[in-house]
Amino acid sequence: MALRGPAGLGPGSRRPLDEAVAGAVGREAPALLAAGGAPEDDEEDDGRGRGLLRWDGFSAWLHCVCVVGFDLELGQAVEVIYPQHSKLTDKEKTNICYLSFPDSNSGCLGDTQFCFRFRQSSGRRVSLHCLLDQFDKDLPVYLKKDPAYFYGYVYFRQVRDKTLKRGYFQKSLVLISKLPYIHFFHTVLKQIAPEYFEKSEPYLEAACNDVDRWPAPVPGKTLHLPIMGVVMKVRIPTCHDKPGTTQIVQLTQQADTNISVILPTVHEVDIFRCFCPVFLHSQMLWELVLLGEPLVVMAPSPSESSETVLALVNCISPLKYFSDFRPYFTIHDSEFKEYTTRTQAPPSVILGVTNPFFAKTLQHWPHIIRIGDLKPTGEIPKQVKVKKLKNLKTLDSKPGVYTSYKPYLNRDEEIIKQLQKGVQQKRPSEAQSVILRRYFLELTQSFIIPLERYVASLMPLQKSISPWKSPPQLRQFLPEEFMKTLEKTGPQLTSRIKGDWIGLYRHFLKSPNFDGWFKTRRKEMIQKLEALHLEALCEEDLLLWIQKHTEVETVDLVLKLKNKLLQADREHLPVKPDTMEKLRTHIDAIILALPEDLQGILLKTGMT
Repeated sequence: MALRGPAGLGPGSRRPLDEAVAGAVGREAPALLAAGGAPEDDEEDDGRGRGLLRWDGFSAWLHCVCVVGFDLELGQAVEVIYPQHSKLTDKEKTNICYLSFPDSNSGCLGDTQFCFRFRQSSGRRVSLHCLLDQFDKDLPVYLKKDPAYFYGYVYFRQVRDKTLKRGYFQKSLVLISKLPYIHFFHTVLKQIAPEYFEKSEPYLEAACNDVDRWPAPVPGKTLHLPIMGVVMKVRIPTCHDKPGTTQIVQLTQQADTNISVILPTVHEVDIFRCFCPVFLHSQMLWELVLLGEPLVVMAPSPSESSETVLALVNCISPLKYFSDFRPYFTIHDSEFKEYTTRTQAPPSVILGVTNPFFAKTLQHWPHIIRIGDLKPTGEIPKQVKVKKLKNLKTLDSKPGVYTSYKPYLNRDEEIIKQLQKGVQQKRPSEAQSVILRRYFLELTQSFIIPLERYVASLMPLQKSISPWKSPPQLRQFLPEEFMKTLEKTGPQLTSRIKGDWIGLYRHFLKSPNFDGWFKTRRKEMIQKLEALHLEALCEEDLLLWIQKHTEVETVDLVLKLKNKLLQADREHLPVKPDTMEKLRTHIDAIILALPEDLQGILLKTGMT
């Protein structure tokens, strides 16, 4: 495997990002100028923001685009990285090379689409996408960017070509992004990859210039995204959306003839198609994912492995899966040794693999799902059985769920009957997916509501917040105290499913998913306390206060109030805009009440 430098591609025109990003990016302009060229004229600005740099629009959606080809002497090689200034370490390029091609045993002829996820190299400098994290705060937790990982979205083509020594044309077009918008990026690739393979680099350059003109990926807005003559209509979900609903605005009677593709989702996969061979055991798999158990999906191709891993991760939504997951994992992956060692217990991770070598290497893993070819929509494969791990000898073993795990909850026969009835009636896969997704959502919500209720009780009462004292502390999470609340306000209030819910909660409280969930909730509540503390300060008569205190104490108050303002802005505290304005007015009034020499010093100290 070898790495080549990026092929020479010329510049193109661009239109800047929305105003919303302008402020955040402006501070970084000098550093980005060197990397991305000079700012463009305002001709195409449409009044949306001034002074942003070429490729800022592109960087909001993608880190870069790679073309990976096969060379008889070099093996898999990165042939093109676009835009040219995109930074990838050698380790990242190596991972992209190997993850962009199916294993040779997969036999993927024609066009294949799949997804992979890989760890970003440590020490990478903060780049533009980190400055766009202001959008992250409005995303559902399961769609927030993970700063440590990249996603790779692949369109791989393998066709016979007698003019080549190898006898085959093999190439992948790969989109590298921080955004987990699986369905969206696969749709983008479907639009551009087939033509790219025919028209090569100039076509890719034109497509990237289209992406560079897109509006920013703002959650909650309906976005129109043109790409090579096609306009996609999408809406990125927000944390305020009701879980399980699709908010995309459908075409009205006054149909917009410019819209070519309407995407009802940016991130969801066809969950029923993935769970179809194992839907009898879907509830057990939900438990394994919820508890962060080590799980391997052994599949015939990267498409099946990546779709199934992503479906598993999605099945506990709106909870975020906090452990690592790899939709497609190979023996060349930089974490291969770390994840396959027998010297310690398997880590909390979901791996999707296709190489037969893994059947032997991962024999010691406690839970293995072996799936056959996923059938086209409408065809139902034979249901697999739960089998003992010792029966899994090779990847050629029969499909099945190989585990000795005993589920905590009794199987819900109602959902199985509902899905089986849909199969008999030839109900479309999309409709089956809606049913299965709603079932998983209700199951997850029934499980999480008692935890949410208990955690809310850890919040101090609002009357205990004093403007002149630090915000009060949250009460400690006490597992036994929580367990006692389940008797009256447990999941039995919202779920018909019986079983050992207490045992499931005890196991969950020791899992990475609980740790991640509770840290997120704790941070949100601390931010809420800080916001309430700010509001309490704003309601005080601060001018009256300074009359009773010394100049030193007044200066100290001004500095503390300015720090509060900076904290509210930096941490995106849930503070009302008028509260911030009130606080600025208070600060200005206090400064004007001080002697002139102090006024000059304080006005220079930070922004009010």
